[in-house]
Amino acid sequence: MVERIKAFSEKYQVQVYLEPGEAVAIGTGVLVSEVLDITWNQVNQAILDTSATCHMPDTLEMPYRPDILGAAEAGALAHSYRLGGLTCLAGDVISDYSFAQPLSVGERLIFEDMAHYTMVKTSTFNGTKLPALAVWNSQSDDLKIIKQFNYSDFRQRLS
Repeated sequence: MVERIKAFSEKYQVQVYLEPGEAVAIGTGVLVSEVLDITWNQVNQAILDTSATCHMPDTLEMPYRPDILGAAEAGALAHSYRLGGLTCLAGDVISDYSFAQPLSVGERLIFEDMAHYTMVKTSTFNGTKLPALAVWNSQSDDLKIIKQFNYSDFRQRLS
């Protein structure tokens, strides 16, 4: 394959880039979210500090439902919730999930397998902050913040 790519590149005088694809990124990265509020409107709802619109647009663009550590399909466990984002967009809904225990304000939810697509498709719609990027060493339990976003990052994306 490498030889074919080199030959193609030389023949057409182009530089070839290969997307690493799902095989490299599958099962990597988590998005940690915090429950901001619990409410009810026909179903139990939990408002999160993350957003389908801003942080995981694949949940809106295609039938993708990210896994949450310890959660299941709605109705499978005792306490079901519709998880929603913090923007003003009515469709900022992640999906319905169930949990063994009731959710509470301040509780953290861990969305799994969020490194592919999610990181490159984020937005700051409605002034929503981007999550910090961090690397966790599972052997030493060290957490290193790689990048934190602020207002200047938001402003630069507008121009």
